[in-house]
Amino acid sequence: MAVAVYPGSFDPVTLGHMDIIERTAQMMDHVIIGVLCNNSKTPLFSAENRVKMLLGVTSHLKNVEVKAFDGLLVDFVHQNKADIIVRGLRAITDFDYELQMAQTNRVIAPDIDTVFLTTNLKYSYLSSSIVKEIASYGGDISGFVHPDVAREVQKKLGR
Repeated sequence: MAVAVYPGSFDPVTLGHMDIIERTAQMMDHVIIGVLCNNSKTPLFSAENRVKMLLGVTSHLKNVEVKAFDGLLVDFVHQNKADIIVRGLRAITDFDYELQMAQTNRVIAPDIDTVFLTTNLKYSYLSSSIVKEIASYGGDISGFVHPDVAREVQKKLGR
């Protein structure tokens, strides 16, 4: 059984993330979305809120589960008995960073492979940071995130 982990901050989850999640769910038997609790960042949403939003927008995908984690990704992958890490690529700059991470993870955990999926071209520019910046100025983010996520972002920013 192919079990994959798709890790990220998802602060907030975008339609680009959803593109990768839905495509991964079609390819794998089971997908675990790993919501990173990163102490070096100050996220807009707590890990608990990000998990809740992801549970809502992925509820139609029966082979997907969502879990928060901290620490090394390869440890999380092993704890969940997965063997594949899925990473989305938007541009060549993503590839440079992601390749380094994949190679490092492969040295630490040779039993774990990383699979790269290129995002749909219509989301190639999209990031959570862009969504937060647009929303912080009162801009319309409805074309970038699920309507439920847009409401949560607007509520969090007092819009």
